[in-house]
Amino acid sequence: MTVAAVLVAGGSGVRLGADVPKAFVTVAGRTLLEHAADRFSAHPGVACCVVVVPEGWLDKAAALCATPVVVGGLTRQDSVDSGLRALPAGIETVLVHDVARPFVPAAVIDRVLAGLAGGADAVVPALPVTDTIKQVATDGTVVATVERGTLVAVQTPQGFRRAVLVAAHLAAPDATATDDAGLVERAGGRVVVVAGDEAAFKITTPRDLLLAEAIAGG
Repeated sequence: MTVAAVLVAGGSGVRLGADVPKAFVTVAGRTLLEHAADRFSAHPGVACCVVVVPEGWLDKAAALCATPVVVGGLTRQDSVDSGLRALPAGIETVLVHDVARPFVPAAVIDRVLAGLAGGADAVVPALPVTDTIKQVATDGTVVATVERGTLVAVQTPQGFRRAVLVAAHLAAPDATATDDAGLVERAGGRVVVVAGDEAAFKITTPRDLLLAEAIAGG
């Protein structure tokens, strides 16, 4: 199967206290976009990448990475759709990845691709939930304590058969799913979970940036 990665760089960076979009925040002297793009460009199973950035940041992104760059939309779903439209015709398999997770190990990409080769429509890496999870009402009253043994926290890259993902986007153009696997679920596709990795954490807060600096610094 011929694989491409769509790297979504749409985070605003507000919670980081940054004055640039999250993808352009630097860690160890390089932007999150550069760190993330390197992980996929260097992977032997990935034929090409497309980067999706906010409006006004096209030239900056193009100067940072040697991959095609396109402008995204107002929502994450719009941005992923822009990336899908920019892929070459011969691509059969798509990895959708959030640039806010810049240090995904190659082994996670391997596991996602293996799951797709095994016949799944979509594959998501995930970690077990370790905290106690409670369902609450709008007034703050606890409704139930959820059995965490059945729960996982999903990461990216999420892998898809291209035709399945494109169809899922077309079937729900205004959906509010927080990830692309949710769209495939709604469309009746078979979504499989594989092991994620702590290193593929999402950078959201200044504390996350400190951890990122430690990882990037070796």
